[in-house]
Amino acid sequence: MNAPAARDLILVTGATGKVGRAFMDRLLGDARYDRFGIRALCHNRALPPHPRVESVKGSIQHRADVRRALEGSTHVLHLATSKETPDEVMDVAVKGMFWLLEECRASKTFRQFLLVGGDAAVGHFYYPHSVPVVESQPHSAYPGCYALSKVLEEVMLEQYQVQYGLSSCCLRAPWIMEKDDFRYALSFGDDVFGGPRWHELVGTDKAREYRASGAVPVMLDPQGEPVKRNFVHVDDLVEALLLALDAPRARHQRMNICMDEPVDYGVLGDYLARTRGVPLVPLRTPYHSTWLDNSKAKFLLDWRPRYDMARLVEAAWAYQRPADEPRVVWYPG
Repeated sequence: MNAPAARDLILVTGATGKVGRAFMDRLLGDARYDRFGIRALCHNRALPPHPRVESVKGSIQHRADVRRALEGSTHVLHLATSKETPDEVMDVAVKGMFWLLEECRASKTFRQFLLVGGDAAVGHFYYPHSVPVVESQPHSAYPGCYALSKVLEEVMLEQYQVQYGLSSCCLRAPWIMEKDDFRYALSFGDDVFGGPRWHELVGTDKAREYRASGAVPVMLDPQGEPVKRNFVHVDDLVEALLLALDAPRARHQRMNICMDEPVDYGVLGDYLARTRGVPLVPLRTPYHSTWLDNSKAKFLLDWRPRYDMARLVEAAWAYQRPADEPRVVWYPG
């Protein structure tokens, strides 16, 4: 296999996704990382050609594909994941992760494994938390296979650190936003991004009315208080990943990568009503406020998020989607 002509070679799984594309664009555009070539492991989608990017087709659930993709690699950025798809989630999250870790352990060129984890591993907003969520909190998957897979990924990586001293770190992210994602996360239409699916909470007629008026939901907890929910913009996550590359202080660490404060749906509603004049629809849900603490990443990586709630809103509402870039939902949930 002919690798890109560079001293270091990073294998990116899930390379065609939101984080993979943003990471590669940033790394390739920054002279500080000129030493890196990229090998992108692509499963369903393809990447445009680039002189420093080698695309290989395959699936991490097949050991031969993993071994071929890892040949000569110095770093691994593991982004490939499976959502609420029970038929494939364990093949990707457990079997695929296992093959990656095993091949890294056996490699003569391997130096560092970076995993992007998810706050689903600590329950996202499904469970009440009386204090901020830090990295040492026990895992607490919410119902479903996706959250369980996020727990298993983190545990497997941690055990390879214990068993074999594998040079690695986990950057745990909440819901990752880019472009107009945040705007569509508040849609009462079928085009809603992620959950809750607001139109299902209010019924067809009300959803049609709210969508026509441009109304936005205000998510409330079981006590009727606005929910605080964690987000991160993809640019802030990519910055943290780049800072973690070959960083001695990142070795064997798990770090929350998120905005400094969660989005308070009450404050968000007031902001949108004031700046956009939209009507608000309070909706009581079974979900709870959570506050991910990002102090550890700030301390170890000297990282700071640039996005807060207002910037997240302004970026999403200002984004003009090109005609040849329709919104596509690549996975459920």
